[in-house]
Amino acid sequence: MEIKNLIMIVDDDARNIFALALTLKAKGYKVITCQSGKEALELLFGDKQVGLVLMDMMMPEMDGYETIRLIRKNENTKDIPIVAVTAQAMAGDREKCIKAGANDYISKPIQVDILMEVVKQWV
Repeated sequence: MEIKNLIMIVDDDARNIFALALTLKAKGYKVITCQSGKEALELLFGDKQVGLVLMDMMMPEMDGYETIRLIRKNENTKDIPIVAVTAQAMAGDREKCIKAGANDYISKPIQVDILMEVVKQWV
């Protein structure tokens, strides 16, 4: 499997991780998971060859906005595509995520067809 098919899921809810990972693996993608922004940064900065990050925006300690900003500041990770995944679907939330550095945005609950369109666009 090509490195670009490695997708990182960052979410503090194990149920979300399970559902996303199951869907992506069924479509042939390799998946790694993290339950915090800090863990995601450690893996990314530790030279993991990730092709796409699916980032939950509302996490304790370090939220997705801060995590994305730190990913974008690092020379080795600044170009990795990041898709914000959030239950916040209010007016302006998409723009807030894009402004923080996300390349795209998906709202929860995740619709599999929309998820796969977005993944194919960025991987």
